[in-house]
Amino acid sequence: MDAVKIDIGLSDDSRARIADGLSRLLADSYTLYLMTHNFHWNVKGPMFNSLHQMFMTQYSEQWTALDLIAERIRALGYPAPGTYAEFSKLSSIKEVAGVPKAMEMVRHLVTAQEATARTARSLLPVVDEANDQPTIDLLTQRLDVHEKTAWMLRSLLEE
Repeated sequence: MDAVKIDIGLSDDSRARIADGLSRLLADSYTLYLMTHNFHWNVKGPMFNSLHQMFMTQYSEQWTALDLIAERIRALGYPAPGTYAEFSKLSSIKEVAGVPKAMEMVRHLVTAQEATARTARSLLPVVDEANDQPTIDLLTQRLDVHEKTAWMLRSLLEE
């Protein structure tokens, strides 16, 4: 915690619990970002162009979100995790080995988008109880993106 006392209307305990939850969200978000970027680089097959473009749109949006989440953690007075080791410990998303086929990439991304949404949603009761509107707003925006993106990816898997 920073040396200067933080008095923003949230208790020290609330700030700590929220920062912990946001750190897990940051880890899931970074793992999802990396997976999406990896699939963007390595996708091939008949849907190459559309998936390549879709993945680029998704990882670009995710990259911006990483900064917003990390900066909220900092505003609460805690350091944001920022190493692969920390992300690996905190993330609920497992890395994908090798280079899966295009539709398997889509399945992995659905799973990762849904996992990130669950992580964001799990923090809502803590944030709501603390009356932390900026974090509520951030989580609501992230949930909207992850749920919509999971739906769009799932749509690709239907016959």
